[in-house]
Amino acid sequence: MLERLRIFPDQASTIAGEVDTLYLFLIGMSTFFVALIFGLVIYFAAKYRRRSVNEVPPPVRTDLRLEIAWTVIPLVLVLISFAWGAQLFVTMGQAPAGAMEIHAVGRQWMWKFQHPSGGREINQLHVPVGIPIKILLASEDVIHSFFVPAFRVKMDVVPGKYTSAWFEATMEGEFHLFCAEYCGTQHSGMIGRVVVMKPVDYQRWLSDQASGEPLAVGGERLFQQRGCATCHRTSDGPTGPALHGLFGRRVQLQSGDSVVADESYIRESVLNPNAKITEGYQPIMPTFQGQLSEEGLHQMIAYIKSLSGPAEGRKAP
Repeated sequence: MLERLRIFPDQASTIAGEVDTLYLFLIGMSTFFVALIFGLVIYFAAKYRRRSVNEVPPPVRTDLRLEIAWTVIPLVLVLISFAWGAQLFVTMGQAPAGAMEIHAVGRQWMWKFQHPSGGREINQLHVPVGIPIKILLASEDVIHSFFVPAFRVKMDVVPGKYTSAWFEATMEGEFHLFCAEYCGTQHSGMIGRVVVMKPVDYQRWLSDQASGEPLAVGGERLFQQRGCATCHRTSDGPTGPALHGLFGRRVQLQSGDSVVADESYIRESVLNPNAKITEGYQPIMPTFQGQLSEEGLHQMIAYIKSLSGPAEGRKAP
């Protein structure tokens, strides 16, 4: 029915139906109360209008049960809406474990994607159906917004930090991709498409692409070229900690605080190394601000994430 009325785009992801159901609940509840209130206003205005200048209305008697009802019922409905929306918000913000990661960079005025195996795309994204996909988003210039209406996925892409979104496509086909944040004179032209394929067809598509350098391989090359291996070796050294097993681990800082080593932490450590100094080390690392592109940072992070296992000379947490 909804598809015939074209109220919504196709429901093409696992989360789309839940988002639409919540939206319809809020619309239905709002419509009901608007109609009820306006109806009562018109009814009471007609029924209790003053019929003569000498008419004296009877005193108003308050019914406690009515007062409780119109306070408690809206409160319960608001709490239900809040709990429902909060649960959906958390679900949409946490990608399932083992989701396939694809790195995306927004710039005026295009979307650039890179697959883990090295395949690159501009303004189109090929993904397999039925497999959770996590998109790690970064911007090279201004604020953009990654928006796929059919998946009910929208996430702002903010310069200087990473954001992420995830989806699991449930149907094959091509779906619109937009930038939903005004980003300049050609904002309306920053459009693309998401192509959802069977897993077998997706693997065939990947193999047919021009052989590209896998993210982690490119990151290792940059790691060596920039001299990072001088301080960050396979075991903790006097000038820098080892990076093996770093990703996802909680790092103790010189300030006494601790932080989880996620993509944003690693990015900040590369561009602004003095922001969060690891306990036991001095602030001697140079900044690589302006020396690495966003794509280069994606590659560096992919390489560090690939360094699984605890570092030598340090006990695993």
